[in-house]
Amino acid sequence: MGRIYQQVAAIRQDIGRPLYWSLATLGFLLPLAGWFWATNTGVADPVFLPSPQAVWESAQRWWAEGFWQDLWVSIYRVMVGFLLAVIIGVPLGVMIGSFKSAEAYFQPLNDFIRYMPASAFIPLTILWVGIGEGSKIAIIFIGVFFQIVVMTADTVRRIPHSYLEAASTLGADREELLSLVIWRGSQPQLLDILRVNMGWAWTYLVVAELVAANDGLGYAILTAQRFLETDRIFAGILVIGLIGLLFDFSFRWLQRRLFPWVR
Repeated sequence: MGRIYQQVAAIRQDIGRPLYWSLATLGFLLPLAGWFWATNTGVADPVFLPSPQAVWESAQRWWAEGFWQDLWVSIYRVMVGFLLAVIIGVPLGVMIGSFKSAEAYFQPLNDFIRYMPASAFIPLTILWVGIGEGSKIAIIFIGVFFQIVVMTADTVRRIPHSYLEAASTLGADREELLSLVIWRGSQPQLLDILRVNMGWAWTYLVVAELVAANDGLGYAILTAQRFLETDRIFAGILVIGLIGLLFDFSFRWLQRRLFPWVR
């Protein structure tokens, strides 16, 4: 017991995979047990907090009514909006972090816009791209693009200047400094930035599916809210959380495979 306490209380020390996964499992089971206890003993009103059994039964009904259609549509919207933000935002962030002229031109504007709530752009996206898929993808794009730019620029700036000086001394030109020092040196942190922003992209899904949607996980949650179907709302929230967790694990696995020296 004392050895386990020393492992748990040690700062930045490896605790071993068995203990790690035991704690991770406990982190899920304890809230689930508390939820089960509160809803099955009458402590919580089932109108506001449905029981796990009611949520499970609602998920089964949803499954029979077209769950997969809602799931794939939402994944499509999130992935397209996120990938567009990455394709444009990462190169722009690298430029801002590498060149003072690009920083002076782009960063103040980017910092100004990134504090604007993405939901405020809903009327504008309808005017710009209509009420089809474009407006939903645009909301997710706006929600993560400006964050990706600023986080990428900050990561590039953390490349030690001594690395650039050493490469220049060895004869590297500007293109080689960008591709071999800045780009390669930033890649492990960039993957972490994409992992964080993928999570944010999913949080903007419900907001995006406010725009004249007829399907999708966010649309199902909003529809359930109108009829006070809290069990369906919980089912939708748990599904989005589970998908986000799978994406998170995928990014962490990819980072371990590509950059095993990063801890």
